[in-house]
Amino acid sequence: MTTPPPGPAGHHRPAGTNLAGLRDHNAALVLGLLRAAPQGGSRVELAARTGLTPQAIGKITARLLAEGMIVEAGQAASTGGKPRTLLRLRAEAACAVGVHLERDELTVLLVDLAGRHHHVRTEPVERGLTPADAVRLVTARIHRAAADLPPGARLLGAGIGCRGPLDHAAGVLHWFTPLDARDSPGWDRYPLRDELAARLDGLPVVVDKDTNTAALAEAPTTPRPGGGLAYVHLSAGLGAGLLLDGTLHRGTRTNAGEFGHQTVQLDGPPCDCGNRGCLEVLCLAELRRADHAAAARLLGVGVANLVRLLDIDRVVLGGRAVLSAPDVYLAGVTAQLESRIPDPDWQPVPVSVSTAGRLAVAAGAAELVLGPLFGRRT
Repeated sequence: MTTPPPGPAGHHRPAGTNLAGLRDHNAALVLGLLRAAPQGGSRVELAARTGLTPQAIGKITARLLAEGMIVEAGQAASTGGKPRTLLRLRAEAACAVGVHLERDELTVLLVDLAGRHHHVRTEPVERGLTPADAVRLVTARIHRAAADLPPGARLLGAGIGCRGPLDHAAGVLHWFTPLDARDSPGWDRYPLRDELAARLDGLPVVVDKDTNTAALAEAPTTPRPGGGLAYVHLSAGLGAGLLLDGTLHRGTRTNAGEFGHQTVQLDGPPCDCGNRGCLEVLCLAELRRADHAAAARLLGVGVANLVRLLDIDRVVLGGRAVLSAPDVYLAGVTAQLESRIPDPDWQPVPVSVSTAGRLAVAAGAAELVLGPLFGRRT
């Protein structure tokens, strides 16, 4: 979707919807409903769920059938009248590549319209890789994934999840900490999205923080309005992805979620960000001592702060550290929440461990490309 040009004093003009945009919007509604109903749905059901007329649904489904995005899948059981033909999403019609680019590891997935994985590859990455070498490596692995496309499938684009801070709108990284400068020179303000797109012959590329993409992977495909989900990721760093009202909260500079850089100890050890006593540096210190229980307690303190600040109603834990001792982190964070939330019966906050595991970031990165096709705001 194109951003409208700014009006006077930098304000954006109201965005209108032309006929083509309205047509695509209505088609996305239909595709989204069929994505959420693997058993399929009839035209009558689609009209009732969308509020569109049967004639409009007929035109939309005819176009989607012609494009191969949906198929007819038999008939529903008769309720007394003429049996209704069921329509089903054709999951293999198109795919997206999801990439998780870490300091020391690269994961690449090929994901179809139903979220099924057709290609899964994880490999170590040499620490200190230059941006140019990283782009060449990611490009080669995306081409390798594309070779595994189902017959006749289209490749819609590639989503990249990587460590922040970064500018999602511009696709530019901001890896500015002293540690990054020593180990990986040249990454600060590197235009990763545009460099990859140029090497991929213009294939659409979207870049976002790893915590944001993982949050997308953990969220239902039909988000509940008013809900708040926090995905908290502890690995080589600590961050959070926030889904508020079913939409990723990125902030003014698309850099929200720097969860690990909340100060919890005023006279604490120095952090790479330049401050002292950040939650991240304290958690990582405990991980170096292999004390996951202590790291989990600290993580729980930060999660309780987040819940009280934003009234989050669901927390998902992920990242390599969490996945190495999931029961410890689940118990530790839950205990801190129960002790720090004044009325847990009124404000219950279930905590779970990522169902997508180590593939969460890459799977959610693919959703950056796939989601808009189904009317999902990413």
